[in-house]
Amino acid sequence: MDTEDLRLAPRPHTAELLRWAEEQGLEPVPEGPLNAVLTLLELGDAKVYEGVPELTSPLLQELLYERIHLYVQPGPGQDPLAYGAAVRLLIDHQRAAKRLNAKRQQRLHEEAQWQGELLADLLRRPHLLTWPRLYALLLWQHGVDTADPAAVRAFLDGYRALAEPERLALLAGLDRLDQPEGAAGWTEGVLLAIGMATDGGRLLVENRLMQRSYRNLAGLNALGLPMPEELAGDYPAFEAAVQAEALRLLGEWTVPGLPELLLTEYRDLAPEPDGDQVDQYVIDRGLVELPDLAEWDGDATA
Repeated sequence: MDTEDLRLAPRPHTAELLRWAEEQGLEPVPEGPLNAVLTLLELGDAKVYEGVPELTSPLLQELLYERIHLYVQPGPGQDPLAYGAAVRLLIDHQRAAKRLNAKRQQRLHEEAQWQGELLADLLRRPHLLTWPRLYALLLWQHGVDTADPAAVRAFLDGYRALAEPERLALLAGLDRLDQPEGAAGWTEGVLLAIGMATDGGRLLVENRLMQRSYRNLAGLNALGLPMPEELAGDYPAFEAAVQAEALRLLGEWTVPGLPELLLTEYRDLAPEPDGDQVDQYVIDRGLVELPDLAEWDGDATA
């Protein structure tokens, strides 16, 4: 498969922005957070000028409040506030390119400041986790060399062998999360929410990658050139390439290779519930009232 033809991989201009910031004498921003911000904006609805996404208030809120906590997990020694700083750097670049006036720049700066601080809080909330983020935290907490795939597998194998109370005790010991209720707080509902967020977050990235690929390939049709084979006939191969790229990105934002392991070899440790499972959980706990069928007269239009 020629993935270059499919143009699936995002191409954020991270290095260029970092060079520009250095030339301007601006405060340094870590490469990883900036790369994540640029990639997620590229996969969103942001307009792109010369390879750099343009920020607006709605896009800024969508990124820092609604989306980025689905994907990123700052590693040991990394500052969660760096994502807000990366957004502010992008705002400054937008101003320098004369696509913002000073008043708008200041307003966006203020929004990025407080929403970046809010993001740091969101990253500490257990019910907003995804499985890759959670297991990344476990691996780092226990000093696992995440650059060694064998060490990662060994930890996951050991975790799999634990009884449920022992697993919950490890989760309650994660010091980079808020733990107001200790092990008792890791309820079935929290774990269900993690699985749902993982599935939804990955599918969102896959859909955005597909859309990006289609946009890039539209030019081939305009020029009368043939489409890549994966789109002309072997669509399953295209879907597989999309999923592989999504998993690569999710690993780049947590631990490389970990999201794929959790989706394949260790799926039992990272369950993603379907709709029926979620509905049954809600019903079992009486969270919704079901209609009394005995009162119905069988006339759906009554």
